[in-house]
Amino acid sequence: MLTPQQPIGSGFGAASTASEVIAGIDLAGKTAIVTGGYSGLGRETARVLRAAGARVIVPARDVERARTALSGIDVEVEPMDLLDPASIDAFAARFLAAGQPLHILVNSAGIMAVPTLTRDARGYESQFATNHLGHFQLTARLLPALRQARGARVVSVSSLGHRYSPVVFDDPDYERRPYDPWSAYGQSKTANVLFAVALDARYRGEGIRAFSLHPGAIVDTGLGKYISREQLIAAGVLDANGNPVRDPSRQLKTVEQGAATSVWCATSPRLDGMGGVYCENVEVASIMDGKPESMDMRDAMRLAGVMAYAVDPAAADRLWALSVARVGL
Repeated sequence: MLTPQQPIGSGFGAASTASEVIAGIDLAGKTAIVTGGYSGLGRETARVLRAAGARVIVPARDVERARTALSGIDVEVEPMDLLDPASIDAFAARFLAAGQPLHILVNSAGIMAVPTLTRDARGYESQFATNHLGHFQLTARLLPALRQARGARVVSVSSLGHRYSPVVFDDPDYERRPYDPWSAYGQSKTANVLFAVALDARYRGEGIRAFSLHPGAIVDTGLGKYISREQLIAAGVLDANGNPVRDPSRQLKTVEQGAATSVWCATSPRLDGMGGVYCENVEVASIMDGKPESMDMRDAMRLAGVMAYAVDPAAADRLWALSVARVGL
């Protein structure tokens, strides 16, 4: 039975923090992997999961940088690069060799609005390769450990930016169409949502549930390194002096608030028996009415919900088949 894409009355909201949504939940004996867990939302997610008792592993391309950023937080750092398939396989093999179950996988790492068309070593567009394909491969390789948990959750950090573009299956790598940084980002974020739909449909019978989410507009995560200060001021996420604007009612959140939905999806008992849904503001989102609008960052402060094409089971199946072929499973 498919889970309805509609709010469930979580009791939390846009201003809730990760620490608040995990209060009272004991993760002792559980293991979590958090990609991107050394900066921004990923770091806060890793911190809060560890504080609740979980063993937390953070894969990172730059291990020393990650260890420095995570100083004072008792987590493990392992080498892995989402753009390097061999390193993904090696990381997964090391984890599986220990024979331990994996209870939580938070796919939080990502890049946004890369200004010029960039490809990975296989020729795939970099945002699609990093944000989706790398995480698809990682999750697939870790499936034995996720099954072993007998109740695992896979959480994909997407974005309201998924409305910028569906997955363009005929040309996902911009070989025959002009490259646009925001449509490429949108396509990769739609892929995150569709991946959760497809993963949940395939493996919920084996105890693996999947979720995707929009964390909000959090300006101080490092994700927007390709966006100028002037653009951020014009969008209203920075004030005239360059300071972050905080107003969770308009999705302008702190890192602690931004990580709340990831942590909720990963741990909340309210979501037991559910999966394949897109969440925002610590709640299951509604379907967004209408067609995608302009690629204006200010829209994130007034729009909510998930585009119907991002939770379409047929598109999810098509993405799964494409991803299997590209990753070479």
